[in-house]
Amino acid sequence: VQLQASGGGLVQAGGSLRLSCAASGGTFSIYAMGWFRQAPGKEREIVARISWSGVSTYYADSVKGRFTISRDNAKNTVYLQMSSLEPEDTGVYYCARARTTAVITTTAGYDYWGQGTQVTVSS
Repeated sequence: VQLQASGGGLVQAGGSLRLSCAASGGTFSIYAMGWFRQAPGKEREIVARISWSGVSTYYADSVKGRFTISRDNAKNTVYLQMSSLEPEDTGVYYCARARTTAVITTTAGYDYWGQGTQVTVSS
């Protein structure tokens, strides 16, 4: 299984970005997927999670109402639409495949990881 994240960049506060994560190998459509981020000097934290069907989603409190996770199983791709970006959103964003159907918000609940894409929000 390989996950390829893309779409990061430099954006001003209040701006938007859309991240994509393309999966290859394995059966993408039967696994929940998550987006995590890691700021310099901080632990990796969950941002959002989406069930295999796309019906169920989870968001960290810090991004609720600003970020939207979605997926296209026909394209083996999961997305993270980020709006109203804040400098605190700066970090490397990683997509990951969940190990189980349970809603696990720690890194231990995910087995395959993308390489990360840098998001920098300037004030």
